[in-house]
Amino acid sequence: MRHGSHLDPPNRFERVHVEPDFEHLEWDVEYLKERADRKIQYLADSSRSIVSENDSPDVPFRFSLNPYRGCAHACPYCYARNSHEYLGLNAGLDFETRIFVKHEAPKLLRDFLSRDRWVPEPIIFSGVTDCYQPAERKFRLTRQCLEVASDCHQPVSIITKNALVLRDLDLLRDMAARRLVHVNLSITSLDVELARVMEPRTSIPAARLRAVESLANAGVPVRVMVAPLIPGLNDHEAAGILKAARDAGAVDARYVLLRLPLTVEPVFREWLERTQPLKAEKVESLVRQTRSGKLNESNWGERMVGSGEIANQIRTMFQVFRQKYGFSNLPELDVTQFVPPQPSSGQLRLF
Repeated sequence: MRHGSHLDPPNRFERVHVEPDFEHLEWDVEYLKERADRKIQYLADSSRSIVSENDSPDVPFRFSLNPYRGCAHACPYCYARNSHEYLGLNAGLDFETRIFVKHEAPKLLRDFLSRDRWVPEPIIFSGVTDCYQPAERKFRLTRQCLEVASDCHQPVSIITKNALVLRDLDLLRDMAARRLVHVNLSITSLDVELARVMEPRTSIPAARLRAVESLANAGVPVRVMVAPLIPGLNDHEAAGILKAARDAGAVDARYVLLRLPLTVEPVFREWLERTQPLKAEKVESLVRQTRSGKLNESNWGERMVGSGEIANQIRTMFQVFRQKYGFSNLPELDVTQFVPPQPSSGQLRLF
């Protein structure tokens, strides 16, 4: 089992934290192996709502849907890791091995869309954890939610880094023909070895580029996200990623600078020192130069792109290559076709 984190960092909401005493465990081979090879658990999530609303000026969407909490992709940089602390768990190994499954997601989405007060606008699938992470192979909740959206002509935009999205190409092709779907595919590196340690349980770069090509050939508008862009680690790959993405048929390309909020920081730093020992000091220094001397900056308008000379150089470089390769904005999704579904209660609408 490949893990992005080797830590169980303290939960910032808990007063007590248990720290293993490895000096007394060095001969307990079975225990140490179990810690290093923690199995993934799928736990039922009894949430009574599925669509979340945000008002962040840095996020270009208002509504999002996440069928899962936690993510087995195990990316050590994931900004959503600290969300597991709200569940009494940690942002390290718990986030990537204790995955909460919202079994009622399709029903909850149908009920949400059937409300009289719903004024149709696009809903983002993901936004927190990947809706096509490995759990989706078994539970198929993203597929079922897409079916609900397709039935009532609800526009959606998908964010993923997994080629599993191609499993639903039949639905996506049909929805794209009605201007009801975009796909945002994250490609952070073309280096197979770096991608494998940085994103342990997701699709290799070549598979993601094939996914871009297959989606584009099916008429599905695709945006490639270089997210996160990490100074000193993968920033030099941005031009190559953009060219490969454009050659594969991507319409748009964007980036997000590395973010390390709260307990994501120790997880990423441990990973960096463990897997990139020769680059760790340089990467940390460059990250600080984009974050006013810190490793994270939460100010609106800065947290996605950073500040300072290095951040400005990255922004300019990305814009130059985005223009050079002919990227443009994704086409607008059509909200005018929406037809409210019948609620799961079976109650008919009066009008």
